[in-house]
Amino acid sequence: MGPVDPVRLTLDQLRELRDDIAPQAARRSRASIHRRIERWRSRAFFIAQCALAAGVAWAIARYVVGHKQPFFAPVAAMVCLGFSFGQRLRRVAEVMVGVAVGVGVGDLFVKAFGTGITQLIFVIALAMSVAVLLGAGNLMTTQAGVQAAIVTTLLPNPGAGFSRWQDAALGGLVALAAATIAPAAAIRRPRQQAAGVLNELAEILVETADGLRERDEEAVTDALRRARASESRLDDLRSAAEEGVAVVRLSPFRRRHRGRVQEIADLVVPLDRAIRNTRVLVRRCAVSVWRDERMPDEFPMLLERLADGTRLIGESLFEPAADVAAHRVLGELGRRTAEMPLPIGLSAVVVLGQLRSTIIDLLELTGTSYDDARKLVPLRLDGLDET
Repeated sequence: MGPVDPVRLTLDQLRELRDDIAPQAARRSRASIHRRIERWRSRAFFIAQCALAAGVAWAIARYVVGHKQPFFAPVAAMVCLGFSFGQRLRRVAEVMVGVAVGVGVGDLFVKAFGTGITQLIFVIALAMSVAVLLGAGNLMTTQAGVQAAIVTTLLPNPGAGFSRWQDAALGGLVALAAATIAPAAAIRRPRQQAAGVLNELAEILVETADGLRERDEEAVTDALRRARASESRLDDLRSAAEEGVAVVRLSPFRRRHRGRVQEIADLVVPLDRAIRNTRVLVRRCAVSVWRDERMPDEFPMLLERLADGTRLIGESLFEPAADVAAHRVLGELGRRTAEMPLPIGLSAVVVLGQLRSTIIDLLELTGTSYDDARKLVPLRLDGLDET
């Protein structure tokens, strides 16, 4: 349907517009609902953990310790659990110290100067200043100010301050206990994300090879865009690996997985180098197509073999036998790059150099040491070597 004058729309045209828009709106709505459900599923364990920890903290403070209004016990538990797993111990300590500073400063101010607007302003500033001088982070500093304000306004009775500190400590301890019960997803996620990064890298190399073979500007431009966007995938992997390592270190129920999780964490550095070298490689291939520079006919095949090796490494994360095949493919490719003639043109030389560097990075992902990986990519007679 072509453009129409909205003032002169006929009934048939309105029906046609409705028929065009309705399916698109329905698809977008279904996609949005699916994303929201998946987001909830990914956080369901965290939600349940916070809710149960808050309830347990409140119950202990109310029925075991005997505090009538243990407000901060559930609050402290939720605050402590609300950060990434690897930081929870530090966060628990910050909350507890921040509360202690705030309550202490607030008590002293109430005793000496009473309550009021002026006292509130000064007590918050003083409590936060003390926290900063103690080397506190933002959370501890904020908690000191919040607790000083609460003691000064809601709990002006100095005797009520210590019970609030007890509630905070209790909530932190409950949160610490809850944090040791870690979901299995934190163990699986780094491996899945590492495989996703490697598969994306393989697809980028294949798309680059196709674009180089067909001299397709659109294909190489898209490959370059994907290569640049791959950095965010690596950031996600790095965060997942750090969380996984923290889980197996702190949770007594997950320590048996420590070796497997550490293996994935050790992949981040060489994988980062491989992505950076691939990005330079893809960019130079794109430049050669944009400028209509001639590249060796063998280069697309070399890129496809590099993609095969990358894909096999991804498979080896779940099927260790694929590791041997990846090592063989990359070793053969390294020897081939040492035997082929030195290409003519800056772009071709850069691509060959980056190809050799990427092979070494990927070999390290198979468990090969850097020195052994360099031996599998022999020094060329013309002096072109990996970086």
